[in-house]
Amino acid sequence: MLKRAVIVASLPLFASCAGLPPNTELVPYYQVETVKPYDEVLAELEVAIAEHNFRITGHSRVGKVIRDRGASGFPEYDTVQFCNLTLAKVVLEITPHAIGFMPCNVVTYQFDGKTRVKTHLLPEDTDNSALNAFAKEMNPQLRQIVDFAAQP
Repeated sequence: MLKRAVIVASLPLFASCAGLPPNTELVPYYQVETVKPYDEVLAELEVAIAEHNFRITGHSRVGKVIRDRGASGFPEYDTVQFCNLTLAKVVLEITPHAIGFMPCNVVTYQFDGKTRVKTHLLPEDTDNSALNAFAKEMNPQLRQIVDFAAQP
């Protein structure tokens, strides 16, 4: 069921990429949904980030701040930024343009009674073979972080 949701959620992304030339640095996304309580998703996200040897560098609780300003009932929206400076150094030595992918970022939000967990992946089909190789090692970790946070 989860794989089907990921595939269905990815179809608009694939359709929107159809007209792009190869070797662009398009940022793809990976997203899953869960019925797990929102606060548990955030807690598990923090655990998964630490287990992959990243450090949280920021956490924006956008939904909470909007509610605090008087919009009661506003849904949850959070962004969690994280980084590993050793990996950051490696990718920035590959290409300084990779700064646009940093820090790693996972968003969580409520939609249609479910919690969505989403992160951007690194492009794996650029004209920079070293960046492609780095991305192919990094993207599975990002997917694992998202999957761990969303698993029931």
